[in-house]
Amino acid sequence: MMDIAFEYSTNERFADVQLLRYRLNGFEELTLQQKKYIYYLSEATLWGRDITFDQFGRYNLEIRRLLEKSLPLTPPKGRVEEWEAMGEYLKRVWFSNGIYHHYGCEKFVPGFTPDFLRQCMKAAGLGELSEELERVIFDPAYMPKRVNKANGEDLVMTSACNFYEGVTQQEVEEYYKAYPQPLPKGGEERRHPLNSRLVKRNGQLQEEVWSLGGRYGETIKHIIYWLRKAQAVCENDRQRKVIDLLIKYYETGNPQTFDDYCIEWVQELEGQVDFINGFIEVYGDPMCLKASWEGLVEYKDLEATKRTQTISQNAQWFEDHSPVDPRFRKPVVKGVTANVICAAMLGGDEYPSTAIGINLPNADWIRAEYGSKSVTIGNLTEAYNRAARGNGFQEEFVIDEATLAMIRKYGDVCDDLHTDLHECLGHGSGQLLPGTDPDALKSYGNAIEEARADLFGLYYIADAKLVELGLTPDMEAYKSQYYTYLMNGLMTQLVRIKPGHQIEEAHMRNRALIAHWCLEKGEGKVVELIRREGKTYVHISDYEALRGLFAQLLAEIQRIKSEGDLEAARQLVERYAVSVDKELHEEVLSRYERLNLAPYKGFLNPRMKPVLDGEGEITDVEVDYTEGYAEQMLRYGREYSCL
Repeated sequence: MMDIAFEYSTNERFADVQLLRYRLNGFEELTLQQKKYIYYLSEATLWGRDITFDQFGRYNLEIRRLLEKSLPLTPPKGRVEEWEAMGEYLKRVWFSNGIYHHYGCEKFVPGFTPDFLRQCMKAAGLGELSEELERVIFDPAYMPKRVNKANGEDLVMTSACNFYEGVTQQEVEEYYKAYPQPLPKGGEERRHPLNSRLVKRNGQLQEEVWSLGGRYGETIKHIIYWLRKAQAVCENDRQRKVIDLLIKYYETGNPQTFDDYCIEWVQELEGQVDFINGFIEVYGDPMCLKASWEGLVEYKDLEATKRTQTISQNAQWFEDHSPVDPRFRKPVVKGVTANVICAAMLGGDEYPSTAIGINLPNADWIRAEYGSKSVTIGNLTEAYNRAARGNGFQEEFVIDEATLAMIRKYGDVCDDLHTDLHECLGHGSGQLLPGTDPDALKSYGNAIEEARADLFGLYYIADAKLVELGLTPDMEAYKSQYYTYLMNGLMTQLVRIKPGHQIEEAHMRNRALIAHWCLEKGEGKVVELIRREGKTYVHISDYEALRGLFAQLLAEIQRIKSEGDLEAARQLVERYAVSVDKELHEEVLSRYERLNLAPYKGFLNPRMKPVLDGEGEITDVEVDYTEGYAEQMLRYGREYSCL
């Protein structure tokens, strides 16, 4: 392990990205068995990388490998700028798991020419650049977006993600509507498998299942190998059963086996080590039907988990006092568990850019019957906070010194707490009415669900119950979260949007929806945008009334979710969450540019090195934080790639 001089920030910065490191706090205190378990799970996590690349675009792997092989170590004479541009392009491809921006989903514009790429390929002894690949890389109008969510367009045909081939949005909708699959408990119906690609072959629609015997089979074989190694050293019998079910799911591709795995996984609470491995989230699919591959290995931060356990132990109280219609509340909250964890390895859609909180499983019927697990990733939050200190961002955008002092006093506590409430209670709250299709909100479902969870957290972070439970120090603390949340939703998240573009990413739409709805309903009385010395600021005049607005919107969004009201979801999202004010956007970008900050952060993984005795047995696992970005990405390409 590294000593106290551990550096969270790295010198790696390019385009709009800054790379950070996260520390494995307390790893050295784990038992040898736990370290081995984490190491084996980490190997299984790293093997999924190429699946995510392929899912995010059918040419991504080919382009990545072409660039890795053809980019020279030194610039060709007279072409330094293009050489540097090609290096940056490759770094962006690595970071985004493909040629599309990891957040905005727009295709990268290369700063080098096709001629320069051909020259590099020739020097490297490679073949000719195909017309198709040249068009994919250099034509901005060809396959321009990985995920398109523009209202009124064919979202399947206009999205470059690799979940569909040769099919239209209407065909996708009709195909999955045609064969509903009853659930064991009755009521809801699962209309789609998460782990398949829908294609048209000889005029017929068919699914290419992601399994050991299907698509991605070679990579899945390696994942299974390391899962079996992990199974031999896991902490308890239930973990062993969880891994057994996950392996069977990978072997068969059967969605029912995935449900069985999720049910067993959500009930495994005793072990200190846990993991996510598989086809999980549907944000990368414009239809919200197909899941990207992701991996995360984690272990509990036992001290920090006391906070989240306090929340989960009071889950029924929060549900019973929610401002939503009683019809939409859960009469009995089951199985809500929450932990603060240390990430030990990130993979797939969780790497290099990752979430700071996760709540799973996603199936509403499993949540209702068996509960859910929530995690706040404490060592990643720690890295973000360390990197943000003293960077001038808050000083530039917060309205006055008094508000700034409040944020400095309470901000870290309330940021973590809002994440806890969002993941632990927000996503797990509420219920669908009988007969409501869980996919009824279609492409708007992700934004509505994230808004629902955020609003739950915003409403309760201001509740006296949190002071009573010792989660907030006083009744002033919540105001820091209210201010920074609205500042982000109304203004500062715009630094992630290119001029002339709209908001498309689900989490950004969620924040914009909440902030702009509250601005409209509370204009001049609760919250407003004001000008001071030529700059725009958020001004909140009535924090208590703002909480009331959050309650109103939470009630409506829970109704939309519970009833499956697609039209109401569409109207909310399209009215409040998509459009960008051009003048305000230009101002925010100008102010942010002067700070010389990167709007996106991502992480380098630590490198785990097993220590072997003379007979090849692992006697310890060392953690190395010194690997550079290009070094790590090239190594992953050599060691964890077979597609």
